[in-house]
Amino acid sequence: MTETRSSDAPEVVTINKFDGAAAKNAIDDAIREVFTGDLKCKESFALIDGRLVLCALAVGVALYALLWDYLYPFPQSRLVLIICVSSYFILMGILTLYTTFKEKGIFVVAKEKHGNGMRIWEASSYVKKHDDKYNLVLVMRDSNTGKTREASVIKSFANFIDVNGVIVQSIVTSEVTKLYNSLLNEKKEK
Repeated sequence: MTETRSSDAPEVVTINKFDGAAAKNAIDDAIREVFTGDLKCKESFALIDGRLVLCALAVGVALYALLWDYLYPFPQSRLVLIICVSSYFILMGILTLYTTFKEKGIFVVAKEKHGNGMRIWEASSYVKKHDDKYNLVLVMRDSNTGKTREASVIKSFANFIDVNGVIVQSIVTSEVTKLYNSLLNEKKEK
């Protein structure tokens, strides 16, 4: 007898709970699901699109240099190669600055309509090297007031992953919802 699988059933992903990078990425994905599913926010890809544009420009410059060198071999293409190589390294520097100062470890940007405005939620996380502590930072920007609020939580991977290496989605949802509500309540109190 063959087992049929419903397309609505969520796929259970098992991770190595001792691999910090894999555990962080799995928890990040679970948090993304909370924002796009449970909290009914719409994910924005503008931050990632900025990175892709910079990468596409760099690849375009490299391809232009390659094509120019093919059509006009080295002695003739020297100036174009110098300009393209310089442009490529400048674009890589800009990309490094963009990922360091603009993205800052943000793995999801979600937009939520409220009243006649918009709330923008940014979730970022980090894990120190050789540490089991997952640091989640949630930032909310209100388009009406322009104010930004931030909340964070630090928990061990063991709080989110069971003994079989499966993310416990209900616990992730609970933690994210607590942070989400604390930022909303902070707004109402002031």
